[in-house]
Amino acid sequence: MKEKAIVLLSGGLDSATCLAIARSQGFDCYCLSFDYGQRHSAELQAADRVVKALGAVEHRVINFGLAQFGGSALTDTSIAVPTDGVQPGIPVTYVPARNTIMLSLALAWAEVLGSRDIFVGVNAVDYSGYPDCRPEYIAAFEKMANLATKAGVEGQKLHIHAPLIDLSKADIIRTGTALGVDYGLTVSCYQADELGRACAVCDSCRLRAEGFAAAGVPDPTPYRT
Repeated sequence: MKEKAIVLLSGGLDSATCLAIARSQGFDCYCLSFDYGQRHSAELQAADRVVKALGAVEHRVINFGLAQFGGSALTDTSIAVPTDGVQPGIPVTYVPARNTIMLSLALAWAEVLGSRDIFVGVNAVDYSGYPDCRPEYIAAFEKMANLATKAGVEGQKLHIHAPLIDLSKADIIRTGTALGVDYGLTVSCYQADELGRACAVCDSCRLRAEGFAAAGVPDPTPYRT
């Protein structure tokens, strides 16, 4: 039997690549997506498309309401999504505690399934402004997970895989393309419309477009303009 892996799947470019990598490593994949009150909900439809295209044993969507706290341009409509170019520092699109909550829920499902592997598509190169996308955060969460679970304390060590963490966006695209990922199915835009069309000017759109250009791969992203 194949080993089971939980794959966090947002429906964006990075998480789709992460799913393809997990599958290429021989895991049976259980995908977990989240409706956390994000304004770019079209990505959940994209996640469903990605799962159907790449394949997974199961795909679940968990709802938790970070929009009730706000504090991020992705969960609070009173905060504008930046469109004037990628700036240094932690941007207002950072969502407090999001990755910690998502990984914790993935950890719960992993322990129930008897899985010792969780894949997450965090990237510290293009998103170094996000503290919960950095290598030291992933290492700390893995340590915590093995202290906090029955499986961990009984010797069934759990691993958090972040295969994209040191890759450029171009390298991620090259990797996914080689594994057969159809990036036309994905949505990365922070303010995509209901049809999944991208704005072309938010940080995520800019990084995605630059990545395709640097990789020498045609950009399949549908834009509103």
